Amino acid sequence: MTTGCPAHVGVIMDGNGRWAEKHGLPRSAGHKKGAEAMEALIKYAEKNTDIKYLTFYAFSTENWSRPKDEVKSLMSLFDTYLDRLIADKDRHDTALRFIGDRSVFSETIRDKMSRAERKSGDDKKLTVFIAVNYGGRNEIAAAAKSLAADVKSGKKTDEITEKDISDRLYAPEAPDADLIIRPSGEKRLSNFLLWQSAYAEFWFDDVLWPDFKGSDLIRAVEEYKNRSRRFGGI
Repeated sequence: MTTGCPAHVGVIMDGNGRWAEKHGLPRSAGHKKGAEAMEALIKYAEKNTDIKYLTFYAFSTENWSRPKDEVKSLMSLFDTYLDRLIADKDRHDTALRFIGDRSVFSETIRDKMSRAERKSGDDKKLTVFIAVNYGGRNEIAAAAKSLAADVKSGKKTDEITEKDISDRLYAPEAPDADLIIRPSGEKRLSNFLLWQSAYAEFWFDDVLWPDFKGSDLIRAVEEYKNRSRRFGGI
């Protein structure tokens, strides 16, 4: 039995540094090229697919351990990207949201994130989530902490269900991931959408993220459509 187009696709944007090294460029150039690839893929998905939700893994909770110069470059790129989102008067039909722990960012960055989200609006053809300072384990722990607080206060008195946890994740409005895409040859989740990918299909490829194009997305989606999803059944 084949399936239709995935409603929610998660993308691990991997290979920026290796792309830069391959082209004799600094790693910062790879990250900039990777951001451009993300923007191009968003526009392509909006116009050429029936995907409803796209989640991009941009910066993980573990990425802070990278060299200080690289982290500084990534934060500068993020700041510039936010400025561009806010200034763009011709945004495509996409709702934009940021997921992850925002508390580590400066007040200026947090304000820009909120402004970019408000400007993108709601009820669009495609909703894009950009995961920054994101970790799947942290997300689940935060949901559990929120539930524990409600139990302690008496606000939550009945049995805790899977739905209770799902409702307290960073993007409760998004369905579970149908398809996880990871380019660059690596084959692991790296703490990405751990709860949401319980029954996701996975697609791995050797192309480095900055070279990932709409045609690669279509290859992944077409393979997904030919898989049988049984969700533990027969």
